[in-house]
Amino acid sequence: MSRSVWAWARLLGGAAIIALVLWRLGTGAFLDGLRVLDGGTLALAFGIGVVTTVLSAWRWCLVARGLGMRLSLKDATADYYQALFLNAALPGGVLGDVGRAVSHGREEGDVGRGVRAVVLERTAGQIVLLVVGAAVLFTVPSPVLSLLGEHGRTVAATVALVAIAALLAVGVARRLRRGGSKLAGLARTGASEIRSGLLSRRNWPGVLFASAMVLFGHLATFLVAARVAGNEVSFLALAPMLLLALLAMGIPLNVGGWGPREGVMAWAFGAAGLSAEQGVTIAVAYGICAFVAAAPGAIVVAVRAVRKMRRAVPEPVAAVVVPVAAQPNFRVRITAPVSPAVVVTSPAPVPMPIRRTTVRQPAYSASGAPV
Repeated sequence: MSRSVWAWARLLGGAAIIALVLWRLGTGAFLDGLRVLDGGTLALAFGIGVVTTVLSAWRWCLVARGLGMRLSLKDATADYYQALFLNAALPGGVLGDVGRAVSHGREEGDVGRGVRAVVLERTAGQIVLLVVGAAVLFTVPSPVLSLLGEHGRTVAATVALVAIAALLAVGVARRLRRGGSKLAGLARTGASEIRSGLLSRRNWPGVLFASAMVLFGHLATFLVAARVAGNEVSFLALAPMLLLALLAMGIPLNVGGWGPREGVMAWAFGAAGLSAEQGVTIAVAYGICAFVAAAPGAIVVAVRAVRKMRRAVPEPVAAVVVPVAAQPNFRVRITAPVSPAVVVTSPAPVPMPIRRTTVRQPAYSASGAPV
């Protein structure tokens, strides 16, 4: 499948989910997500976003430096804000991360390593989300746990298949690293970068701490959205549904992050005996809070665009006027091309009549007197 087809499939999938939710629940739940927000709520979401963005940028710095790349926290924070804003404003939800990966790779002279640093950094966050989400969904009473209990055999078989596939993948990777092919070289490079970027003693505590705090920040933003939407259920009871919504946001079928989150929240709240409309309202409120938290990225984009335009405009060159007296003597030869087919001939000279005139000179004596 080509990239253009896959991009359109992602957009259409997210749009289809939103259309389905609108068809089943109407527009009231979406409009309520706008009405419940106020200045204090948005300010609180913005503050949480500052903390999570700086921690995410620090995690990126740790991974990039583990791969031997230079990246300051200041530049990483600016790039991360820009990526978050572009992810929220553009379809797909990943274009901002692609941009910061390619840009940092070009600055360091290795685009491939820059892309792998971003992939490892985002993967670390997703692994922490998966581990915490699985632990909560399998232990805390929720619609997901009830669904898992009803289909226990199917779930057990799926988990066994996933474990077997993971073991096979590890075995294949080990065998590939021993070969001399290009694929074996890529496998060795990937394993080495995982060890140095994520699993080294200097990096893994910071990466784990940053990922856990970022996840807690997202849950806190979700909780703020739930409270302003009028939901008074305890955090422990909401946690499985909120984590499920965060996991759904990783599904590559969305329009700027919208789509799966709203669909999962509507199903989870409805299955839990709560209002499906309230679930959509909370999801919409969270989406707006997340967009406000990423708003500084718009300033970064604008400032960098202005700087790029200034660099593109050439600076005016001052004209130097040389006095005429100081100019050296020079000759100018103008050569005009003449077509070889044109022959210029001059008319024959016309003889002019010559008139002879004799002039007599007076004679003088020795004394100088005329004779």
